[in-house]
Amino acid sequence: MNPHNEDRKYLVTGASGYVGGRLVRAFIDDKEDVRILVRDKNKIMGQPWAQQVDICEGSAENFIDLQRALEGVHTAFYLLHSINLGPHFDEIESEMARNFAKAAQEAGVSQIIYLGGIANDKNISKHLASREMTGKSLATTSVAVLELRAGIIIGSGSASFEMLRHLTHRLPVMTTPKWVMNKTHPIAIRDVLYYLKAAAHLDQPVNKVFDIGGPEVLSYADMMQKFAKLSGLKKRWIIRVPVLTPGLSSLWIGLVTPVPTALARPLVGSLISEVVADPAKSIDALIPKPTEGLIDVENAIQLALSKITTHNVETRWSDATMPTAPWQKAQGDPDWAGEMTLRDRRERITDVSEEKVWRQVERIGGENGWFGSDLLWWARGVLDRFLVGGVGLRRGRRDPDFLRVGESLDFWRVEELEPGRRLKLYAEMVLPGKAWLEFTVTREYGKTKIVQEATFVPRGLGGQLYWYAVSPFHLFVFPTMLRNIVKKAKKDA
Repeated sequence: MNPHNEDRKYLVTGASGYVGGRLVRAFIDDKEDVRILVRDKNKIMGQPWAQQVDICEGSAENFIDLQRALEGVHTAFYLLHSINLGPHFDEIESEMARNFAKAAQEAGVSQIIYLGGIANDKNISKHLASREMTGKSLATTSVAVLELRAGIIIGSGSASFEMLRHLTHRLPVMTTPKWVMNKTHPIAIRDVLYYLKAAAHLDQPVNKVFDIGGPEVLSYADMMQKFAKLSGLKKRWIIRVPVLTPGLSSLWIGLVTPVPTALARPLVGSLISEVVADPAKSIDALIPKPTEGLIDVENAIQLALSKITTHNVETRWSDATMPTAPWQKAQGDPDWAGEMTLRDRRERITDVSEEKVWRQVERIGGENGWFGSDLLWWARGVLDRFLVGGVGLRRGRRDPDFLRVGESLDFWRVEELEPGRRLKLYAEMVLPGKAWLEFTVTREYGKTKIVQEATFVPRGLGGQLYWYAVSPFHLFVFPTMLRNIVKKAKKDA
């Protein structure tokens, strides 16, 4: 294994996601030559490594885009998931993987590295079966595929960890399905990154499947009790009941945790299986364990909690864009032909400095709230999440004080950011159209001017009716927000 393959170029797909974003950062720290494939480069421009990578803008579903991205690449990391794209996500994933493998073969790629999930139980979920099939689809060409199958990944910001954290914190007594006692083989995100990086530095291409897990095998219930202990909470009472199906459980998790039901469903589905690494698929002979050993569950949880406490969460599960509703288009799509644009624009002038006002603007959302009318914001989040299956308000924010382009902010996403001057948020709630909320802070005639503008591009008559229906609430929510931003800035000054 050669840690200094200076002539190798690496392609990382899924760079806006939880694992992909951290892998890119790890490669940049090691001064590797990295290219990323993203749909919209603006979504990753807030990353500290954005100027240090070769950015290829395109879709993994477009063969020509894949050819451009894979040109000159030695090793390609396949870190793409389609679990949110409806009931046929498994077919979509297989097709994407076959196209990727074909494009890699034509580009002369030497190695594909794929991160899947442990799938050794006969009682396998649709999600894990799809991950297994993705690996097989990638292996349909002459390009060698090294597949790493991981257990539950524990790390600050991972969907699995957020699910564990919020369930344990919020429910001292839990009625849980019987599968909560199934065995799992968790692994720390640091160890996942260790294996991914080491696989990239192997001297020769490898065409094989390996299971990776941490040093402990335990039940999900055991992990919850460990988390409670490390968080200073009392032991959790876990009462098993036979009636909670994975579908019902995912609805329950959507109610209690920030993880939306659409994402919780495949995660919960995976727990019906015994997710334990097979010793026959050990990677130790190819990649020895780290010198300091693999991180156990308690230390992995402690590391994750310390990152959350110090607001040093590098990537989050919500960084990857949620799919839009059938009647919505992505931000990069053309404007609606012939549609109107509806706006609600407000401004205030204050003696408070630009810096003080901007500090409050950038702190909006998450635990900081929305500067008044929080009950209305909460109600809108509940409607979005439980009536129409949207992301809701619980995603929060990565850091309480600072934002970066591309990250999620409750049911918004940061689309544009000019520090100290301008913030533009794109709505990811389910809407009959597209919506933005924008703040601009400027200095005029010795005073600070803050402009707040809500923009909505409706989809047909339904979208227009929606805007007029919520306009009475705008008359209360938006002026209150702007007034309280200035009020809080004055108080801090």
